[in-house]
Parts: sequence; structure tokens; C-alpha cells
Amino acid sequence: MTPSEALPYWSVMIPAYNPRLDCLEKTLGSVLDQDPGPERMQIGVVDDCSTKVDVASMVKGIAGERVDYTSNPDNLGLAGCWNACVAGARGTWVHLLHQDDYVLPDFYNRLEKAAESQPEVGLIASRSLFVDEQGIIQNVTPRLRDLEHGSHSVADFFYTNPLQCPGVVVRRDVYAKVGGFRKDLRYTLDCEMWARVIGECGGVVVPDVLAAYRNSSGNESSELWRSAETLQDFKRLNAIFEERYPNFDADHAESDVFNRALAYADAFSRAGDQKAAQANLRYWRKNAPLKRQLKRSIGSSIRKVLG
Repeated sequence: MTPSEALPYWSVMIPAYNPRLDCLEKTLGSVLDQDPGPERMQIGVVDDCSTKVDVASMVKGIAGERVDYTSNPDNLGLAGCWNACVAGARGTWVHLLHQDDYVLPDFYNRLEKAAESQPEVGLIASRSLFVDEQGIIQNVTPRLRDLEHGSHSVADFFYTNPLQCPGVVVRRDVYAKVGGFRKDLRYTLDCEMWARVIGECGGVVVPDVLAAYRNSSGNESSELWRSAETLQDFKRLNAIFEERYPNFDADHAESDVFNRALAYADAFSRAGDQKAAQANLRYWRKNAPLKRQLKRSIGSSIRKVLG
């Protein structure tokens, strides 16, 4: 293989569906600001059959010919589009960067150094900020001390997802080894994948905060929470983890799902979204044991949903 034919080190693959121009500009701009050139970095946008915007024109207007654009022949949904991104990646490390997320300065340099120091692992990640639609910081993902020096430990993923997609890169050959994202999961498919990769191939999570996940009212995760589909997804993930990991506490996980249902019912009610509050409360009332329901006090904001 000649130098001109050498594969890039990075594949930055951006799944897109009806993206906002300002968000896509921020996403691509954060990558292009760290661009080492096409020999070292593949940058691609994979359009999942957007219906409202011309994604190809948006990409060309932002990045000219530097960023590759492809469109799926049909809408594949979240898992299908992510798998299409992985299939189109040519680099050693694959970075799935959503259309409204972005990376902070030195993301790729810092993770490359971590990869060089731990060449045996299949996943490298940084911590991520949570930002709102205006880019204001709301929170940050935790340190994962068991993984800072390389480990196969997946316990941190049992009851919550401590990583966000913009902070995670996975070796392309590892995706080929462990298989694609599960299509039977919609919200928790990334958590399941990170646990699968780390458990089989090891991972490193550096303590640096080098990426940003945008909480947006229009993204798919938000809609899943509003419909309470997220709670069903946690239930499906818990069944997978119970079968896969002997030290997974299914009762603890089930209790967490019920707590989330009430917490989100309360939060949506306070925000004035009664339809979403009712959906989450219905899940709790239908699935939580009666004994638990009798013991649990319900806040005044949820009482408004009931009555």
C-alpha cells in the first residue's frame, strides 16, 4: 500500500436527519478546526433521508468538498444509520458525532495519545458537557476512575450511561468483531454498545472534558422521553444486562426505572407538558408494584396530572 493509499487514522462520521443549519455548522466547525488533513482524517455526513432540508447543500456550503456526503436509500432509524456510518468508515478509529453535538479543542490529539498509551483497548472516551440549545453548560459526565488506566470493567454502565456519544471513539476492527448497534434498542443502544465493547476489548476514559452533548427539544432522545418509550427501552436493556452479566442487580435496575418515571412525570408537569407527564406517570402506575405505589409519596405537580 502506497502512502497515498494509506487508510486515515480517524473516521469522523456524522449521522444526520433534518439538521438545523446552525447546529451542523457548530458540529462540523469543531471538527474542521482540528482537521489534520484527509490523509489522517475522513469526515463524512450520512443523511438518513432527511425530508425538510437539503443536507447535501448544507454540507457543501459549510465545508466545500472537504466533507463527504452520502444518503441512505431509505430511512434506517437511529441504529440503522449509526451502523451505516460505521460501514462507511475507513479509519482506524471511528467517531460517531451527532449533528447537534460537537468536540472541544484538542479532542483528537488527546484521545490519540490515550490510544497510543493503551494500544490493546477497543474504546477510548473523554468526559462530555451537557449543554442546552443555546450552548449553555448544564452538567458534565462523571469521572470513571476504574477506566482511567484501561479496564474491562462495565459496572459503571449497569444503571446509567456515564458516557455520551460525542466523547467516544471505537476501533473500526472492534465494531467488526462485536457486531453493530442493536435495532431492538432506541435510547439505550449506545450504552449497550459501550458496555459490550469494553467488556470484550477493554476501554479507557480520560478525565478530560473534551466533548459536548446538546440537550435539544427536537432531538429523538427528547421525543422518546416525552412518550415514555425511554422507560420501555431501559426495561429491554435491563433484560439484556441481566442475562449477560452475573453481577447485574435486576431489582436495583427496575427500581431505577420506576424512579425515573416519577422524576420525569414531575419535571414535565412543572414544565407545563402535561401530555408527556401523563405518559411517564402511566408507565409508573401500570408497571410499579402496588406496594411500591402505596409507599411512594407523589408531589403536588404530579397530583395536577392526576386530576
